[in-house]
Amino acid sequence: MIGLALSSTLFMLAKSLKPLAVVPLLLGLASCATAPTEKVSLLEQVKSRGELKCGISGGLPGFSSLNPEGAYTGLDVDICRAVAAAALGDADSVAYTPLTAAQRFTALSSGEIDLLSRNTTQTLSRDSGGGNGLTFAPVVFYDGQGVLVRQDSGATTLEDLANQTFCAKAGTTTERNLNDVMQARGIPFELLNFNEDQDRNQAYLDERCAAMTADRSSLNSARSGFEAPDEHVILDEVLSKEPLAPATVDGDAQWGDAVRWVVYGLMAAEEWGITQDNIDAQVASATSGADQENAALRRFLGIEGDLGSKLGLPNDFVVQAVGAVGNYGEIYDRHLGPDTPTFIPRGLNASYTEGGLHYAPPFN
Repeated sequence: MIGLALSSTLFMLAKSLKPLAVVPLLLGLASCATAPTEKVSLLEQVKSRGELKCGISGGLPGFSSLNPEGAYTGLDVDICRAVAAAALGDADSVAYTPLTAAQRFTALSSGEIDLLSRNTTQTLSRDSGGGNGLTFAPVVFYDGQGVLVRQDSGATTLEDLANQTFCAKAGTTTERNLNDVMQARGIPFELLNFNEDQDRNQAYLDERCAAMTADRSSLNSARSGFEAPDEHVILDEVLSKEPLAPATVDGDAQWGDAVRWVVYGLMAAEEWGITQDNIDAQVASATSGADQENAALRRFLGIEGDLGSKLGLPNDFVVQAVGAVGNYGEIYDRHLGPDTPTFIPRGLNASYTEGGLHYAPPFN
């Protein structure tokens, strides 16, 4: 109807004008009619809504799972909380959506969620415009695909599992990685795929498969929930590189930048020795105490400069995030540290100052 009305209006105007005036008029009106509207960044939508919609696994202890009180907890959950604290000043202003591997990218592209914080491997095809159209934040967990077997199976290598069945998760990089490795080494095998972690785990426990393959962190989480976890072992072999990172939808640079630098802020805080417990004292010291001449620290904490506003965030966004969840090392220890049932030695996930791979660019 709008198109017909516009055409009728143009026709009437054209009849009343000289011929040479008609073409510029038509071109100008057509340009106005087709001018695209400016897209509002998800950051502004999150602020206006007052809530962050975050997609998680929901069934992966140590990363995202329900605690006895019915609240989601884990490393991935704390990333959501840190972003909410930075953007909204409230780490609890998060609506969590548990997603299967097959659902996660559609949920992000459709706007069902604002942020995907769900053990997702950064790959070229996922990062490219021709793939799933994701923009990845910094890697929050460096992982690799592994294989879980029963200890009494005697299997210690992939060759020991020739002609056996593997249980895996559908919609992940797992199947391709396993195929690549087994084909290269000439090891025949069968594969059973499942949409849900619990279905895959139960099939393995029911001995429908001799081995279960997934990211080593996922295998470790699954094993922690078994009745007799010590009866199952993860083989030493690592089948792939699996850098796990949060993701936002492609094409929204402001939102992607905001999430990226919140994650970097958690890592940089560990480098500075800034923790959830001492951050108020650090701010006080940098404001009027012993560290007041430390310009780099003052910028990092948002006491001077406008680094936060460049991102569309408060200048003290790092203070808000660390005050809510702690630095990256604290998050890791809380969910994957030696005092947890899902303990994974930090290894590559240590700060670069401790020989790991986590490294935040300068805040300047």
